Amino acid sequence: MLRIENLSRPWLHPVSLKLEAGACGVIMGPSGSGKTLLARAITDLDPNEGEVCWRGTARRAVPAPHWRRLIGYVPAESGWWADKVEEHFAAAPDPAALIAATGLDPRALGWPVARLSSGEKQRLALARALQLAPEVLILDEPTSALDADSKERVETLLMEKKRAGLTLLIITHDTGQARRLGDVFWRIEAGRVMEGLS
Repeated sequence: MLRIENLSRPWLHPVSLKLEAGACGVIMGPSGSGKTLLARAITDLDPNEGEVCWRGTARRAVPAPHWRRLIGYVPAESGWWADKVEEHFAAAPDPAALIAATGLDPRALGWPVARLSSGEKQRLALARALQLAPEVLILDEPTSALDADSKERVETLLMEKKRAGLTLLIITHDTGQARRLGDVFWRIEAGRVMEGLS
């Protein structure tokens, strides 16, 4: 179980929630309400207070780099620090199958980052995160730049990973996507978290 108790940071009121292992939680709310702040706090990317535990282990007991491998995070706009796509992936396990599962040509590994569209970056960032085999994956607007067919491919991939045991926490403005993927739902309004879609 992912257990969050009184997690807070500036502009985010204390949050407490629980997400069962292997489930998909969905966070919705208007832009600027605190969804990304919460995601970054869970993954300990920004200073925050409160407790986050995964499978009974407190975040404070785990070195930060190890925690961020257990709890993966794909932001709405992913970072790209090298010129070629392949420089952002490990050699093993082979990323080609994951890239293909997102609907992209595996030859994208050889592409320069400068030629990527926003949607290609989103799908490659997802493949990159999945290659690291996190136990929990937090996704911030994972399909916002995708067409309908590509969105369906990504949602299918996420559900396959969920059935294999991956725990998901998805931030989305897409109510249809929330209903298709989610098991439990929260909504953020002005930094306050409430249960339910609306």
